[in-house]
Amino acid sequence: MAIWRSAGWPCRDAIELDLVAAGWATLSEAASGHETIRLTDAGIRLLADSRQRNQRSLSAHDRLAERVAEHLTASGRIVWRELSLRAKINVHGEPAPEAAPLTGVALWPVDAIDEGVLEQPPGKTSWRMARPDVFSVRHTSVEAYLQPMVHEVKVSRADLLSDLRHAAKRESYQWLCCETYYVIPAGVAEPAEVPQEFGVWVLNGTIESGTLDLVRPARHAPCELPFAVWMALAKATPARMDAKAVQRQLGDVDDSELTAADATVPEPPIQTSPQA
Repeated sequence: MAIWRSAGWPCRDAIELDLVAAGWATLSEAASGHETIRLTDAGIRLLADSRQRNQRSLSAHDRLAERVAEHLTASGRIVWRELSLRAKINVHGEPAPEAAPLTGVALWPVDAIDEGVLEQPPGKTSWRMARPDVFSVRHTSVEAYLQPMVHEVKVSRADLLSDLRHAAKRESYQWLCCETYYVIPAGVAEPAEVPQEFGVWVLNGTIESGTLDLVRPARHAPCELPFAVWMALAKATPARMDAKAVQRQLGDVDDSELTAADATVPEPPIQTSPQA
């Protein structure tokens, strides 16, 4: 994959040696004497087959999280997936009992602590590892404008209920970001059932071709990223948009519809204003 994305300059390592020996890459020398390495047709077919197998093996949760990451990247944000971040939380008691069937109120009310469902000793804090599905910041060099966000993907009602029963997990997300969102397929829950401080995105349609609609913005709470979070982001690799995601942002053009005529896009005519 690195050779596919690179300009073809060889690294002279053992991996390239194995690829050339297997016939998946070829080493060539230009008239100027510079050597380059390129994938052969067999190597390209190998990459394509591997990519299709990986896509089929992804769960619905992973595919929706990838779709959310692509959406955020296309909007100009820097996105990470599968991070493990250390977050500070208030110390709570044991997890609350099983939630009752929905009656049109929040799945886990914001005032549950006040009602005594969860005990919260004053002044005590603890640390826990938070693993947000999608973490992102704005593409800016001004720290005050970063606006870190967490998007939690829940593809089933049981998964959403389980998440909302654990206040410490939700609090760790809120400590790491300015806004926290839940992303759910249509029909999993009503937006009003999610606590008001969390935003809600709803997927209408299939994961691959449906629309992601923001039905409720999250409550904004300014925050600064701690140094430990900065270090974790520096060591992690941001998500990248592949060609398929880029094409979807341009207008859902199917590859089968592309022809040689589509390779050249005519420039729009120059409009001039009539002279007085």
